[in-house]
Amino acid sequence: MEPSQVGSIIPSSRFLEQRIVEAADLTAARRVVELGPGTGGTTRTFLQHLGPDAQLLSIELSPFFHELLGEIEDPRFINHLGSAEDLAEILAQHGMGQPDVVISGIPFSKMPEEVGTRVAQAVKHSLAEGGRFVAYQFRRDVAGITTPVMGEPASCKLEVRNIPPMRVYTWFKHSTE
Repeated sequence: MEPSQVGSIIPSSRFLEQRIVEAADLTAARRVVELGPGTGGTTRTFLQHLGPDAQLLSIELSPFFHELLGEIEDPRFINHLGSAEDLAEILAQHGMGQPDVVISGIPFSKMPEEVGTRVAQAVKHSLAEGGRFVAYQFRRDVAGITTPVMGEPASCKLEVRNIPPMRVYTWFKHSTE
């Protein structure tokens, strides 16, 4: 496990998970992508809230975490080892259309800004019209990187019942983009 690839060494709290589920409107989503699922705690929560006809594609950069995610047995779940920068190609590889929601736990603060910008651009270009990008972070770097690509976030809520406290940002892809 590479420390530079981990946003937090402590699993997300149920309060943070619930805030993400609400921000992503998972009960209505049909195609969901999770970037940087880590050990899969949030992944399991997302699957609990998704409908029976939904799909969840997780893209994990770490082979260690990818292997852990392989333990999740759910026909709606697709476990992919790769980079979020390649989102369009990964979606095509799995025959998955434009996602309604992209959720990111990847630590934008620990990656070069140009990589973060490419990830934000990949998310924007891949999202369905009206789709949402939800990023949970303990630093504000994601906003500085994503706002020039997707505009100001529609919301940013702080969840203090998590260690460390996390901000949950939401952006929407508007039809004019």
